[in-house]
Amino acid sequence: MIVDAHHHLWDPVATRHDWLADVPALQRRFDLADFQQASAPHGVDASVLVQVLNSTPETEEFLQIAAASTGRIAGVVGWADLTDPGIADELARLKEQPGGSLLVGIRHLVPDEPDVNWLARPDVQRGLAAVGAAGLVYDLLVRPQHLTAAIKITAALPNVRFVLDHGAKPDMATGSTQPWTKLIEELSRRPNVTCKLSGLVTEAGPVWSQAKIAPYAGHLLEAFGPNRLMFGSDWPVCLLAASYAEVFGLARALLTGLLSQSELDAVFGTNASLVYDLHPPH
Repeated sequence: MIVDAHHHLWDPVATRHDWLADVPALQRRFDLADFQQASAPHGVDASVLVQVLNSTPETEEFLQIAAASTGRIAGVVGWADLTDPGIADELARLKEQPGGSLLVGIRHLVPDEPDVNWLARPDVQRGLAAVGAAGLVYDLLVRPQHLTAAIKITAALPNVRFVLDHGAKPDMATGSTQPWTKLIEELSRRPNVTCKLSGLVTEAGPVWSQAKIAPYAGHLLEAFGPNRLMFGSDWPVCLLAASYAEVFGLARALLTGLLSQSELDAVFGTNASLVYDLHPPH
């Protein structure tokens, strides 16, 4: 079974997306039918739908979409205010919404916060602990400058499952590897952290190549190993640089020859199912 552990949906006509003003190529509706058309030819059986906005209504909408997807969307990573003293009650409320059983994780747009140490704030740590207590995963959307705080919080909360999105968005456009390389090594020492092999084509830019991306992907594989790495397309954001077919093919090309078939199966499905506790129909 193949699981795409990271994709999005949106409709800028129905819901305001201010961030799309900077990416006119993505200023249109991308719905579940579009995702299925792009992913089905590659044998994708199930997926994880990930939040786009720090928005409760979006999370509730995503849960409803997942519930109606007949298992195609096996899990939703939504949003909740980690600084809210009542976050435990809010997570419980979300789980009672239509499709609430498909809520598997929470994510926050950390790069939008002016404080690079936002994740390590006491009120945020309390919220992250509540996410773990609710049996949910926390997706780390961060850049290299946020990794120090991520290292601190993942060590402080060993019972919370964390998933690093997009390999922490390394500065691939300039070819820089430090301090990203060292910080990734440190973060990977936390056994409660898994990493998504996702978003790299966007960071590399429109003139990307396998050779350009391979050192970064190779470092993520070396740091986390095949049992803590999972494939994610980051569709439709990836369309800024590559098609779904190109992203899927790149991930296969980067790993084939380095991993056994069982290890490839883990990266492309089993790991996501285990980490997010997915229950797809197949």
